[in-house]
Amino acid sequence: MDMWKNIRIFALSKRNIRMKLYSDEELAEILDQEIFHQISEAADRLGLECYVVGGYVRDIFLERPSNDIDVVVVGSGISVAEELKRMVGKKAHLSVFKNFGTAQVKFRQKGIEYEVEFVGARKESYSHDSRKPVVEDGTLEDDQNRRDFTINAMAICLNKNRFGELVDPFNGLADLEDGIIATPLEPGITFSDDPLRMMRCIRFATQLNFQIEDETFEALERMADRIKIVSGERIKDELNKIILSPQPSKGFVDLQRSGLLNIILPELAALDIVEQKNGRAHKNNFYHTLEVLENVARHSDNLWLRWAALMHDIGKTKSKRWDPAIGWTFHNHNLIGAKMVPQIFRRLMLPMDMKMKYVQKLVDLHMRPIAIADDIVTDSAVRRLLNDAGEDIDDLMTLCEADITSKNEGRKKMFLENFRMVREKLTDLKEKDYVRLLQPVIDGNEIMEMFHLKPSREVGVLKQYLKDAVLDNKVENEREPLMALLMEKAKQMKLI
Repeated sequence: MDMWKNIRIFALSKRNIRMKLYSDEELAEILDQEIFHQISEAADRLGLECYVVGGYVRDIFLERPSNDIDVVVVGSGISVAEELKRMVGKKAHLSVFKNFGTAQVKFRQKGIEYEVEFVGARKESYSHDSRKPVVEDGTLEDDQNRRDFTINAMAICLNKNRFGELVDPFNGLADLEDGIIATPLEPGITFSDDPLRMMRCIRFATQLNFQIEDETFEALERMADRIKIVSGERIKDELNKIILSPQPSKGFVDLQRSGLLNIILPELAALDIVEQKNGRAHKNNFYHTLEVLENVARHSDNLWLRWAALMHDIGKTKSKRWDPAIGWTFHNHNLIGAKMVPQIFRRLMLPMDMKMKYVQKLVDLHMRPIAIADDIVTDSAVRRLLNDAGEDIDDLMTLCEADITSKNEGRKKMFLENFRMVREKLTDLKEKDYVRLLQPVIDGNEIMEMFHLKPSREVGVLKQYLKDAVLDNKVENEREPLMALLMEKAKQMKLI
């Protein structure tokens, strides 16, 4: 679709890869730090080849800071970790994972916290229906072959006689320079061995604003179904990283194009449709959602607010109806979407605590400010909104302002101006401490005692009646006038 093309062009236009090329001598100067000389000495004492690999090497060329260091040892990575621990002394903490042949050393040096992961060079083989590999000792070449992408397969030697030497068998440096995500081996092999790499492929392309190489993307499309063997926990981690990227829409376009989105988040993928009837069509709600996500991302790094943006129209597929008089409608899509949030969070193993409740609340309420702003902005309506949104009112307003994606500039300007008025009224009401005042001075326990009631629908009706009276400014939140209203309502309900 044109939208894909537009987003791709936008991404390309924004690409500004900050990168610097270094010679081996310059790399040696960059690694001229106590930590790397200590690792070098530990490996040399044991007579083992030792290399810093992966993201740390990539980020040197991208000039991105990193204190997480991955080290490959041709031989026992655990033995080099243990030797490093002995050299550093008590301030270092050593964790050994013998089942995986790995070890981790954590310590603080010159005010910097380091985490160094050690692993022995290995080769891996996988069965078709499992992500658990059969691991064997291998060479550096074997280890680089099993890496996910060329930009993560570069290694720098730490041994004293080759200190700073770059080993780049797959031209990862060239791909880094060109802004390309590609696999070291044939992509079908790489993705089949570890299907999570398909998510990582899109995640890296999104975070770094790189393009996925054509053959690699074709493999994503061809093998998307393999993602089903990956746990929701692992998928969730990659999704969150995509959502937190500077331009998250790029990742979701790639997820949709590859077919992965229809497997991991089919509710969102289902929005990518436009139906026509009698010459009338509705907007593509998938791309509208991505616009809203981008708008939110420009103003907030809050992961859960970004999730709310992604979920805000999720109920439109189920609520879509054709009305001959007005065309396509999506009545109550906010309520339907809010009910869908818990099941989506549970499936993706996202937290089911207050974070989920927060997303659910924003999805539920996201139409309220728009309804207010579409009419005269009254104190009563804003007071009710403040009461329902509570401390999340500012995030709700951010979401709703992001939701104004109309191409009609006049209508867009009108909504945003009305939203400004809503925010002004919210500020005024907050200053008057309405959050405190909106709880009527007569509570449910007193109502039950007064009318000899047990917890029941009647108690809820009476409480809501008093609350509505305060919200609508019909009466002050004071005991005497509220008691008069309560008695009047109780008589109507034949409770007295």
